[in-house]
Amino acid sequence: MMGPRRTHPTSTKTLAAIALAMSLSACQERAGTPPSRFTSTDISSVEWGRDFQLLDHRGNRTSLADFKGKVVLLFFGFTHCPDICPTTLADMARVVNGLGPDGAKVQGLFATVDPARDTPEVLAKYLSPFHPGFIGLYGDEPTTAALAREFKFFYGIQPGHGAGHHSVDHGGAIYVFDPQGRLRLLMGPERTVDTMTADIRLLLNLEG
Repeated sequence: MMGPRRTHPTSTKTLAAIALAMSLSACQERAGTPPSRFTSTDISSVEWGRDFQLLDHRGNRTSLADFKGKVVLLFFGFTHCPDICPTTLADMARVVNGLGPDGAKVQGLFATVDPARDTPEVLAKYLSPFHPGFIGLYGDEPTTAALAREFKFFYGIQPGHGAGHHSVDHGGAIYVFDPQGRLRLLMGPERTVDTMTADIRLLLNLEG
């Protein structure tokens, strides 16, 4: 992800996944289902992205069930990312802070796709400036690859000049779970803080 932006197979596959989610929504509308009230892509009907088993940045084993009762924002990235990761995390923090008391009902998660460098300790240090409540998630390389398959998320390691200087091509979508732990929304690159906030408020209100 360093230097001029390139078209990479991982990016193409990520766009394909988003297109698939959008086509699912379109099919639901043609079948007579009322249009989604969300600005983000409604992927409530998908059969993937149901759970994860990872270490958090404190070294505790963590799964989606640990956050039941909260809207969960899950973003995949890496700490050496120069652009989309810090921008996305900053936007997530603005959303949580802007929700006022309801911000306590939202959990931001950052799952690394660069386990070779992003240890739990590195994740903890990286996330703290964005929001004290955000949690970093870590898995070894096989676990990360399995997680990517489960969430239809595509990433690719790009060699750099020397050991430890690689980069990672990856998508920029945020996966959103409702308080019952169900994957509901895919927030794509067109998202804004305002649209994110509105969709999260709607999810919270739907849960009563």
